[in-house]
Parts: sequence; structure tokens; C-alpha cells
Amino acid sequence: MVFQYTNAFVTIASVNCENLVNFYTKLLEQKPVLLIPNVYAEFNLVSMRLGIFKPKNTNESEFEVIAKSKISLCLEVSNLEDAIAHLTALGYPPLGDISIADHGREIYAYDPDGNRLILHQAPKESH
Repeated sequence: MVFQYTNAFVTIASVNCENLVNFYTKLLEQKPVLLIPNVYAEFNLVSMRLGIFKPKNTNESEFEVIAKSKISLCLEVSNLEDAIAHLTALGYPPLGDISIADHGREIYAYDPDGNRLILHQAPKESH
């Protein structure tokens, strides 16, 4: 038997679920496609689904902020400066300067729960 999957998506647990849903609604400039207030919200992104859920009271301790998360949500953008301005207007300005890598330009920021965001702009193709 071969293991097969039909889809994959990322979820973020937050004891401050509504706050995080509001942040991503503004950041992504879209409302969740599925919303159960203070329980679960889901956004459809290009090629990915992002879910945000409130852990059950019996599991909250697993999600307390003890150390920084090792997972980053990377959002590829068409214009990095516009994305930085948008994030800054939301009150979560990126940290540091834009870094240049082989795969393009990027900058790090954090959402209200301290999850790392990487805003990335691919290099423009030269013709």
C-alpha cells in the first residue's frame, strides 16, 4: 500500500485566536473562507490553505510561548516594499534590513503571537 495525500495545509495554534484571525484578515486582505468564531478560521492562499485554531483548554499548555517557533510562514510577494509598508501599517513592522539571497530579497517579521513571517520577493527574470 502506498501512502497518498490529497492536500496539505499549515495551521497555527493560538490561545488568542480572534486576535490572530484579525491580523491575518488584514495582512492577507481577505476574510476567512471558513470561520467558527474563537475556534477556527481558514484562509485559502495561492497554492496553500492557512488554518488558525484555538487549542482546547486541556491542550493550551502545549502552545504557550516558551521558545520561538522553528516554523516560518513564507509569503512570496510581487513587491517587497509594498508588503513592508502594509505590514508596518498593521503595526508589525519587519525587523532589520532587507537581505539579499540567491533566491531573491526577503525580510523577517512576526505576527501578534510571535510566529515568524518571511516576506520574499523572487528576483526579476532578465530577458
